[in-house]
Amino acid sequence: MKDSNNLYLPGEEINVTDEGIFKEWNDIENSSQKKGRPRVWLGCACFAVAYVIVAMRLLDVCVLSNLNNVEKPKNEVHALIHRADIVDRNDAIIATSLPTKDLQTTKVKVFKPKATTEALVKIFPDLDFDKVYNKFKERAKHSRIKDNLSPRQQQQVWKIGNPGLELRDNEKRIYPQNNLTSHIVGKTDVDNIGISGLEKGLNERITSSDIPVKLSIDLGVQDTIRNILQKYKKKFSANATTAILMNANTAEIISMVSLPDYNPNYKIKNMADTLNQATNYIYEPGSVLKVFNTAMALDSGKVKINEIFDTVHPLKIKSRTIKEFHAAGHPLNVEEILVHSSNVGSARMALQAGFNEQHSFLKKIKMLERVKTELAESAKPIVQSEKSWKNDASAVASIGYGYGLAVSPLHLAASFAAVVNGGIYNNPTILSGKYNPDKAVRVMSDNTSKQMRRLLRAVVTKGSGRNADVVGYEVGGKTGTANKQDKNGKYIAKHVNTTFLSAFPMSDPQYVLVVMFDDPKSTKETFGHTEAGWNAVPATGEIIAKVAPQLGIPANDDLEEKRSAKIIEAAFER
Repeated sequence: MKDSNNLYLPGEEINVTDEGIFKEWNDIENSSQKKGRPRVWLGCACFAVAYVIVAMRLLDVCVLSNLNNVEKPKNEVHALIHRADIVDRNDAIIATSLPTKDLQTTKVKVFKPKATTEALVKIFPDLDFDKVYNKFKERAKHSRIKDNLSPRQQQQVWKIGNPGLELRDNEKRIYPQNNLTSHIVGKTDVDNIGISGLEKGLNERITSSDIPVKLSIDLGVQDTIRNILQKYKKKFSANATTAILMNANTAEIISMVSLPDYNPNYKIKNMADTLNQATNYIYEPGSVLKVFNTAMALDSGKVKINEIFDTVHPLKIKSRTIKEFHAAGHPLNVEEILVHSSNVGSARMALQAGFNEQHSFLKKIKMLERVKTELAESAKPIVQSEKSWKNDASAVASIGYGYGLAVSPLHLAASFAAVVNGGIYNNPTILSGKYNPDKAVRVMSDNTSKQMRRLLRAVVTKGSGRNADVVGYEVGGKTGTANKQDKNGKYIAKHVNTTFLSAFPMSDPQYVLVVMFDDPKSTKETFGHTEAGWNAVPATGEIIAKVAPQLGIPANDDLEEKRSAKIIEAAFER
């Protein structure tokens, strides 16, 4: 029973059927739920909005920023370019990329610009204070300050603690072989884009695939040849020297050395050192052109192998007179003309074959166009126009004995390979496994090639190539010495380019080797001589003696010359 105030008194029985008290409780509970429900929905909405904002930001950073990545001006930050490794034929690394950091400004203003600049110049002494300070004052966004920071330099920049500075991911091209392959591999610029050598010639391939670029170069052979050339370059005080070792049957380049060279890991101090003498140096090679003149004359059928030519009397063509450098004093046949390097005999052979045969043959062996390789540098030959050449008998004669046509050492190597390998021209390559027999072109008969191998062997055994006659390897070849020209095109006395073309073993040529010296000087040992037989030939002999075993070519003990050498050696030992 309740009192008048609806309250239960002590001792009174509570009637559970009375809904009054529960009704009050329910009213209170319903009232609280009504008030709290909107707040819950508001909280859920806030969380949903925050989630959407975070998701959109992640999408922008991870996906859209990459899709919208466009090329920026050079004074701004560049996109990261990944480059594939370059390796030699044995998978030794020639070029690779390492992760690094670049220093740049951010959208945030660089506070205390003067103090920050001073701190950076202490870390990087090569920075220009005014240039960096002006960038900070101008509030240049994403302006590059310094590329390729070392870990220690990165730590020093972090210690500055300026939010206006940012370290951006990048990669730096590294060349572990230093100078050894500089003219082959070339280098990249600060934006990691190839600017010379293979880095430029194969830039698209290197940046579009992570698969290493495998070269035909053998670093062991490359090192051997470079060391020998360095020694002879110093010995004869030559301005420059180069050597190309090529597979005679596939035209794969096993070694290409050009001195002077440079270290692509550092800034180049002397741009002259970047000239690749092998591919980009054009010169009149002198008597080595007699190799191609002889092959042309024989292959034309207008000159026979045993034919004899008058080499006693000078050859007069209008106002020009062609004389012998070393007169034999009697008429010479084709072999003797090559062995004695007869100017008159070679000129007469060229004239007998005629312009059409000469021009056609030189065109077939690619002497009249650039040599196409994977390298960015390849010079164009220098020759007079076809019209003037055709109407000038002296031009035909001059090319026959070594002048009037300027080519690169690579031209000589590729064409010489065709002369000795059976008459097949293959385009030179510096990539491993690129040889395609379907693209090979026959440029002379196999019989002409056989005849030439015999003649070239005779030059080494009987002529000016004796110092390259490495016992057991049947070396064959031809020397060439030609006067250099000054800026006005006049020939300079006692300043020459010397060349020796060689192949081994001549019974079955596997490799051709071209060695060239730019302006070698005489020594006491050469008795004042500067001809190829005194410098390029002995250098070639030493190269072949050392690299033939590296190439897996054993000396032929069955050769008569090998047996004779052993008999002489045994006699002295007794």
